[in-house]
Amino acid sequence: MPSATLSLRALNRATLARQMLLARRKVPVTQAIERLAGLQAQAPNPPYIGLWSRLEGFGREQLTQAMHKRRIVRMSAMRSTLHLMTADDALAWRPLLEPVHQRGLLGNHKRALDGIDHAAVIAAGRALLDERPRTRAELGQALAVRWPGRDAESLAALIRNNVPLVHLPPAGCWNSHQSALLQPIGQWLGDAAADVAPATQDDLLLRYLAAFGPATLADAGAWSGLTGWKAVAERLRPQLRVFIGEQGQELFDLPRAPRPDPDTSAPPRLVAEWDNLLLSHADRSRVLNEAHRARVFTVNGIVRGTVLLDGFVAGVWKIERAKNAATAVLEAFTRWSKADRLGVQEEAMRLLAFAAADEDGDDGDQRERHAIRMA
Repeated sequence: MPSATLSLRALNRATLARQMLLARRKVPVTQAIERLAGLQAQAPNPPYIGLWSRLEGFGREQLTQAMHKRRIVRMSAMRSTLHLMTADDALAWRPLLEPVHQRGLLGNHKRALDGIDHAAVIAAGRALLDERPRTRAELGQALAVRWPGRDAESLAALIRNNVPLVHLPPAGCWNSHQSALLQPIGQWLGDAAADVAPATQDDLLLRYLAAFGPATLADAGAWSGLTGWKAVAERLRPQLRVFIGEQGQELFDLPRAPRPDPDTSAPPRLVAEWDNLLLSHADRSRVLNEAHRARVFTVNGIVRGTVLLDGFVAGVWKIERAKNAATAVLEAFTRWSKADRLGVQEEAMRLLAFAAADEDGDDGDQRERHAIRMA
């Protein structure tokens, strides 16, 4: 049968539906992170805000407890960047992502590690971590004692890119900015680690499409950092739906995945910094107009929090704090209608209340004054 064509709005609505941004869902945190195929997590607070924007009744303590109970782990994964993932996904996916980590290691530390016995350093690093969890700095400094004259940061990077390491909580928890203690995932998860088999790249494509499809093979590569997707798609083609995009690109998808009507209403949403909604496609036009890219992706590597209107990025947001006060600063890329402006401001006030909530999950601290400002 000839392939059906999907419009840009159809791609937008399909992606938002799978990313739980058309309507907040009432699902447990662990299940949500599994459905989302992980949350990028190099900063501690954005994953909490990412879940707040997607889940009904989400409280910060839900994610914090899941991390302490070892159901969710923070570790280097897709694109060799830190993610929050379910324990099972972390165990299954990390071996598959080994080439991504090796490529990152060579790209950043090749010269510093030339001529050194990698296997010996890795064995020494494992032995140090068997003794006790250590921060990256501690690990690098201890290795530098054995390999004097070598860059400590590069020695630590050699371990990080060859040994799957979990960032132990409270690192990665709300407002925690302390240096993370690192421990091999097998030690952190104990006996549970032995029951999970490594995933295949076929498995990974199916999970990617469930969270971010319909998508091109270049999109899958941008999300994961892996190559070789053409062979994967050809193996799986008989069980996939194939569509054509407006630019003639081939889009793969799961047959029964949600593809809402392009006219489906999309409410205002505040999307977290570094959210995978903006980082998981080679072509971001399904949510972000290229004309606005430089206002979201900054020159110093920050991916700013974004405002979605009618499903597309229409501005950015940030929270500014002063003594006993928090202000949500909204910057519009285009002229917002009065209804849109009020909708975004209401969402921003809810975010301020969430960000001020105490550790027991109560509503925001009433002593802190909340305000909205248009930049």
